[in-house]
Amino acid sequence: MTSQPPIGQIPDTAHGTVMNAPGVPVIRNVNWGGLRTLYIKEVRRFFKVQLQTIWAPAIQTLLYLIVFTVAMGGRSAVHVGGETVAFADFLAPGLIVMGMLTNAFANASFSLLVGKIQGTIVDYLMPPLSTAELLAALVGGAVTRAFCVGFAVWLAMLVWPGVHVLPHNPLAILWFGLLGSVFLGLLGVLTSIWAEKFDHAAAVSNFVVGPLTLLSGTFYSVDRLAPAFQAISHANPFFYIISGFRYGFLGAADSPVWVGSLVILAIDVALGALCYALLKGGWRLKN
Repeated sequence: MTSQPPIGQIPDTAHGTVMNAPGVPVIRNVNWGGLRTLYIKEVRRFFKVQLQTIWAPAIQTLLYLIVFTVAMGGRSAVHVGGETVAFADFLAPGLIVMGMLTNAFANASFSLLVGKIQGTIVDYLMPPLSTAELLAALVGGAVTRAFCVGFAVWLAMLVWPGVHVLPHNPLAILWFGLLGSVFLGLLGVLTSIWAEKFDHAAAVSNFVVGPLTLLSGTFYSVDRLAPAFQAISHANPFFYIISGFRYGFLGAADSPVWVGSLVILAIDVALGALCYALLKGGWRLKN
């Protein structure tokens, strides 16, 4: 009695093998090839205009450093976690991670939105990619751009006179840089799902991301604020990202590093679950 191939498969008598029937998926687990292809597409997209997406933000961030250090005369000091550091050394890490965050959001908020506007959203929805793979590729592209910008800014500050940005704890720098980039990447994906035109994405960038970044302790230590404003600052997730990232350079932070790590990790998980559910359901994508 001859054995029959499983349902959904047909025998290939010419080669003595068994093939999947038409319409039956071949990829059973992770589509690494498709995931890699979409990720490379996202990276190549911003690398094609790297003067605008990498070098321009890096120069703009460096100008912030120049303007503020010149305005302060290079003599001011800031108290962080019980230690006194030069203002330029305090400011530099915050500017680096601020540039990373804003560019991670800009990259992730563009892909799906431009697809919806131009009618090419099917290019993201039709390939044999799971929802998790699609989300991972979009966020991965945003994180890559964030680290490219951060590295470019760090290199410029490394040779800038009067600024010391040698890492004190490289692991903390990488960890909080990753947590923050994923956070803004997921927020960008969420924005691109919700938005119907570029004005919507610009509104989130101008009225949510921008203010929260600037009011997170980038340019000042929250210890100098009144108690009420300190409480408001501690409710801002950007504060924990910048504080932890700054700890990687200075060895001192405005808040416990482990608290900030847990807070941002929890937000990343919650945002990831929300983006996954919306992408899987096709909200504002398949209508």
